Amino acid sequence: MDMDFLSTSIPVLLQGLSKTLILTILSVAIGFHLGLALAVVRMSEQRFLANIAKYYSMVFRGTPLLVQLFLFYYGLAQIPFIKGNAVTWWLVSDGTRCAVMAIALNTAAYTSEILRGGLLSIPSGLKEAAKASGMSRFTCFRRIEFPLAIRQALPAYGNELILVVKGTSLASTITVLEITGYAKRLMSQTFAIFEVFTLAGIIYLIINLVLVMMIRLLEGHLMRHEPR
Repeated sequence: MDMDFLSTSIPVLLQGLSKTLILTILSVAIGFHLGLALAVVRMSEQRFLANIAKYYSMVFRGTPLLVQLFLFYYGLAQIPFIKGNAVTWWLVSDGTRCAVMAIALNTAAYTSEILRGGLLSIPSGLKEAAKASGMSRFTCFRRIEFPLAIRQALPAYGNELILVVKGTSLASTITVLEITGYAKRLMSQTFAIFEVFTLAGIIYLIINLVLVMMIRLLEGHLMRHEPR
């Protein structure tokens, strides 16, 4: 790669950085809260609700994200009810909104399983002690179960966050101009396939390295009271 190519290509690719970050942040924010709700429902004694959460997780984890993106962007727009409703049409008529919805629902399924594993790892004696001390179910969850579950689930959830960042690259298939979208456009203009996608890969790698560092800092903060 010569310097002239780098000086012209990198600014073009960086134009998609903000869109990639927006897709990641919104998808993670929605997906985490939905995943937490699904994990709690999955562990409830209401079998009907627990089964809904279970099958939701099976469907979204068992099908490719690319297929889900196509169904949301191309498929839902064909349904008359969605086309005729202002709210639903606003949601599916834009590639960015469809990408956020698909990635968020997808990561929610994985997040629910990760958080459920964290919740299941909590010793039952802690919950019994909290109940015996007069804590309500919600207070026990907020002060004991959730913090401990997050500590247990954080390494696995960190991997899921990295997968979300990489998954945003698929949004380019539904007209969203994020990093990969700009890389495709630049490739069609320069025909420098190897160079363009090497640069795009380096940008994704830097994003994920920063993310890994943030996760490790958070993990160290949460484990600061643990004996070493």
